[in-house]
Amino acid sequence: MKKSVLGKCKKIGIIVTDVDGVLTDGGMYYTEKGDIMKKFHTRDGMGVTLMKKYGIPTMIITKEKTPMVKQWSKRMGIEKLYDGITQKEKVLEKICKKHSVNSDTVAYIGDDINDIGLLKKVGFSACPNDAVEDVKKKCNYICKTKGGEGVLREIVDMIISLK
Repeated sequence: MKKSVLGKCKKIGIIVTDVDGVLTDGGMYYTEKGDIMKKFHTRDGMGVTLMKKYGIPTMIITKEKTPMVKQWSKRMGIEKLYDGITQKEKVLEKICKKHSVNSDTVAYIGDDINDIGLLKKVGFSACPNDAVEDVKKKCNYICKTKGGEGVLREIVDMIISLK
């Protein structure tokens, strides 16, 4: 891995992630009654726990507004869930102001075109291995794992290895 990427990763004090295509495989499973279900990877939950041990908050910014994401966020101890957000990059200023940090200490993990604006503004940008090509071109790091297979944990492990 390039030294410049490691340098960016070493500065991280806040992790922000998208949900669909990052924490999940991007699939939406519907029951006969129309209920939607999503599958989250347990390693990502442990990643949130590990970040707490290092005093690094984990947040979510997602376009969707679903009960299962609220449930998962609460259960995992996500510091803040920003849901129903269409222009994700506009939330970065709120995060930085609330935590008294600069954007270069924020990491963001996204997978699709609505993530590009935010990926370009943070100090460390990452995406799953199966992200869309335009996103891959904008990221500092492309994960070895695909969405829903522990992408957040991969980034957490990188950060921990540098602390």
